[in-house]
Amino acid sequence: MAVLGNRRADLGRDGMTAGSFGQMRASDRDRDAATSLLQSAYAEGRVSREEYDARLHRALAARTYGELDAVTVDLPGRYPAVVPSIPRTNALAIAALACGAAQPLTGMLTTIPAIVLGHMARSQIRRTGEAGAGLAAWGLILGWAGLVVTVFVMVVIIGVISNFATHVSPGPG
Repeated sequence: MAVLGNRRADLGRDGMTAGSFGQMRASDRDRDAATSLLQSAYAEGRVSREEYDARLHRALAARTYGELDAVTVDLPGRYPAVVPSIPRTNALAIAALACGAAQPLTGMLTTIPAIVLGHMARSQIRRTGEAGAGLAAWGLILGWAGLVVTVFVMVVIIGVISNFATHVSPGPG
Protein backbone atom coordinates (compact mmCIF):
# COMPACT_ATOMS: atom_id res chain seq x y z
CA MET A 1 0.00 0.00 0.00
CA ALA A 2 1.16 3.51 -0.73
CA VAL A 3 -0.12 6.47 1.24
CA LEU A 4 -1.16 9.54 -0.72
CA GLY A 5 -1.93 12.41 1.61
CA ASN A 6 -4.49 11.01 4.02
CA ARG A 7 -5.74 8.31 1.63
CA ARG A 8 -4.15 5.06 0.61
CA ALA A 9 -3.87 3.40 -2.77
CA ASP A 10 -2.53 0.07 -3.93
CA LEU A 11 0.26 -0.03 -6.44
CA GLY A 12 -0.91 -1.38 -9.77
CA ARG A 13 0.90 -4.05 -11.74
CA ASP A 14 2.63 -1.31 -13.69
CA GLY A 15 3.87 0.32 -10.48
CA MET A 16 1.60 3.38 -10.76
CA THR A 17 -0.56 4.48 -7.84
CA ALA A 18 -4.20 5.32 -8.11
CA GLY A 19 -3.33 8.97 -7.62
CA SER A 20 -0.93 9.01 -10.54
CA PHE A 21 -3.40 7.73 -13.11
CA GLY A 22 -6.64 8.34 -11.24
CA GLN A 23 -7.74 11.10 -13.61
CA MET A 24 -7.33 8.92 -16.70
CA ARG A 25 -10.63 7.96 -18.31
CA ALA A 26 -11.80 4.40 -17.66
CA SER A 27 -13.15 2.27 -20.49
CA ASP A 28 -16.15 -0.05 -20.56
CA ARG A 29 -13.71 -2.95 -20.28
CA ASP A 30 -12.28 -1.43 -17.07
CA ARG A 31 -15.78 -1.02 -15.62
CA ASP A 32 -16.59 -4.63 -16.59
CA ALA A 33 -13.46 -5.84 -14.78
CA ALA A 34 -14.45 -3.90 -11.65
CA THR A 35 -18.01 -5.25 -11.71
CA SER A 36 -16.67 -8.76 -12.20
CA LEU A 37 -14.44 -8.31 -9.15
CA LEU A 38 -17.42 -7.02 -7.15
CA GLN A 39 -19.50 -10.04 -8.20
CA SER A 40 -16.73 -12.37 -7.03
CA ALA A 41 -16.46 -10.51 -3.72
CA TYR A 42 -20.23 -10.76 -3.21
CA ALA A 43 -20.25 -14.48 -4.09
CA GLU A 44 -17.41 -15.08 -1.59
CA GLY A 45 -19.27 -13.20 1.16
CA ARG A 46 -16.79 -10.33 1.36
CA VAL A 47 -19.48 -7.67 0.87
CA SER A 48 -23.14 -7.56 1.86
CA ARG A 49 -25.99 -7.24 -0.66
CA GLU A 50 -26.48 -3.54 0.14
CA GLU A 51 -22.76 -2.81 -0.13
CA TYR A 52 -22.57 -4.77 -3.40
CA ASP A 53 -25.47 -2.77 -4.88
CA ALA A 54 -23.94 0.56 -3.82
CA ARG A 55 -20.48 -0.33 -5.13
CA LEU A 56 -21.90 -1.73 -8.37
CA HIS A 57 -23.80 1.51 -8.99
CA ARG A 58 -20.61 3.54 -8.33
CA ALA A 59 -18.54 1.27 -10.60
CA LEU A 60 -20.98 1.55 -13.49
CA ALA A 61 -21.09 5.33 -13.10
CA ALA A 62 -17.30 5.68 -12.74
CA ARG A 63 -15.61 7.77 -15.42
CA THR A 64 -11.98 7.59 -14.22
CA TYR A 65 -9.57 5.00 -12.87
CA GLY A 66 -9.57 6.84 -9.54
CA GLU A 67 -13.32 6.36 -9.17
CA LEU A 68 -13.01 2.65 -10.07
CA ASP A 69 -10.09 2.23 -7.71
CA ALA A 70 -12.11 3.65 -4.82
CA VAL A 71 -14.79 0.99 -5.41
CA THR A 72 -12.38 -1.96 -5.29
CA VAL A 73 -9.54 -0.72 -3.05
CA ASP A 74 -10.23 -3.17 -0.21
CA LEU A 75 -10.86 -6.28 -2.34
CA PRO A 76 -8.29 -8.97 -3.14
CA GLY A 77 -7.48 -9.82 -6.74
CA ARG A 78 -7.66 -6.28 -8.08
CA TYR A 79 -4.71 -6.70 -10.37
CA PRO A 80 -4.18 -9.89 -12.34
CA ALA A 81 -0.93 -11.74 -11.82
CA VAL A 82 1.62 -11.07 -14.48
CA VAL A 83 2.10 -14.22 -16.52
CA PRO A 84 5.75 -14.68 -17.45
CA SER A 85 6.21 -14.91 -21.15
CA ILE A 86 7.82 -18.04 -22.51
CA PRO A 87 10.79 -17.21 -24.69
CA ARG A 88 10.27 -18.33 -28.24
CA THR A 89 12.53 -20.96 -29.73
CA ASN A 90 15.12 -19.69 -32.17
CA ALA A 91 14.22 -20.75 -35.72
CA LEU A 92 17.85 -21.16 -36.77
CA ALA A 93 18.37 -23.61 -33.89
CA ILE A 94 15.47 -25.70 -35.14
CA ALA A 95 16.86 -25.59 -38.68
CA ALA A 96 20.34 -26.59 -37.44
CA LEU A 97 18.94 -29.62 -35.66
CA ALA A 98 16.80 -30.56 -38.66
CA CYS A 99 19.79 -30.32 -41.00
CA GLY A 100 21.94 -32.33 -38.61
CA ALA A 101 19.32 -35.06 -38.28
CA ALA A 102 18.65 -35.17 -42.04
CA GLN A 103 22.27 -35.84 -43.04
CA PRO A 104 21.88 -39.59 -43.64
CA LEU A 105 18.75 -38.97 -45.69
CA THR A 106 20.32 -36.27 -47.87
CA GLY A 107 23.61 -37.97 -48.61
CA MET A 108 25.39 -35.64 -46.15
CA LEU A 109 24.40 -32.55 -48.18
CA THR A 110 23.03 -30.88 -45.05
CA THR A 111 26.27 -31.25 -43.06
CA ILE A 112 27.64 -27.75 -43.73
CA PRO A 113 24.24 -26.03 -43.31
CA ALA A 114 23.84 -27.77 -39.92
CA ILE A 115 27.19 -26.37 -38.76
CA VAL A 116 26.64 -22.86 -40.12
CA LEU A 117 23.05 -22.62 -38.83
CA GLY A 118 24.12 -23.97 -35.43
CA HIS A 119 26.76 -21.27 -35.00
CA MET A 120 24.39 -18.54 -36.21
CA ALA A 121 21.67 -19.77 -33.85
CA ARG A 122 23.99 -19.80 -30.83
CA SER A 123 25.06 -16.23 -31.63
CA GLN A 124 21.44 -15.05 -31.92
CA ILE A 125 20.43 -16.87 -28.74
CA ARG A 126 23.19 -15.19 -26.75
CA ARG A 127 22.16 -11.81 -28.15
CA THR A 128 18.35 -12.09 -27.87
CA GLY A 129 17.82 -14.53 -25.00
CA GLU A 130 15.61 -16.82 -27.07
CA ALA A 131 15.23 -20.49 -26.21
CA GLY A 132 16.82 -23.24 -28.27
CA ALA A 133 20.43 -23.38 -27.08
CA GLY A 134 20.18 -27.15 -26.74
CA LEU A 135 18.76 -27.52 -30.24
CA ALA A 136 21.58 -25.42 -31.69
CA ALA A 137 24.18 -27.43 -29.76
CA TRP A 138 22.79 -30.74 -31.01
CA GLY A 139 22.64 -29.38 -34.55
CA LEU A 140 26.34 -28.48 -34.24
CA ILE A 141 27.23 -31.86 -32.73
CA LEU A 142 25.42 -33.74 -35.48
CA GLY A 143 26.88 -31.46 -38.16
CA TRP A 144 30.48 -31.84 -36.97
CA ALA A 145 30.01 -35.60 -36.45
CA GLY A 146 28.65 -35.86 -39.98
CA LEU A 147 31.64 -33.94 -41.32
CA VAL A 148 34.07 -36.24 -39.47
CA VAL A 149 32.29 -39.33 -40.81
CA THR A 150 32.27 -37.90 -44.34
CA VAL A 151 36.00 -37.11 -44.23
CA PHE A 152 36.76 -40.55 -42.75
CA VAL A 153 34.75 -42.31 -45.46
CA MET A 154 36.47 -40.27 -48.17
CA VAL A 155 39.93 -41.11 -46.76
CA VAL A 156 39.01 -44.81 -46.67
CA ILE A 157 37.70 -44.70 -50.25
CA ILE A 158 40.83 -42.90 -51.49
CA GLY A 159 43.01 -45.41 -49.62
CA VAL A 160 41.17 -48.37 -51.12
CA ILE A 161 41.37 -46.92 -54.63
CA SER A 162 45.08 -46.11 -54.34
CA ASN A 163 45.78 -49.55 -52.86
CA PHE A 164 43.82 -51.22 -55.63
CA ALA A 165 45.59 -49.15 -58.30
CA THR A 166 49.08 -50.08 -57.07
CA HIS A 167 48.32 -53.81 -56.87
CA VAL A 168 46.71 -54.14 -60.24
CA SER A 169 49.22 -55.31 -62.74
CA PRO A 170 49.16 -53.76 -66.17
CA GLY A 171 47.91 -56.04 -68.91
CA PRO A 172 50.10 -57.41 -71.73
CA GLY A 173 51.05 -54.95 -73.94
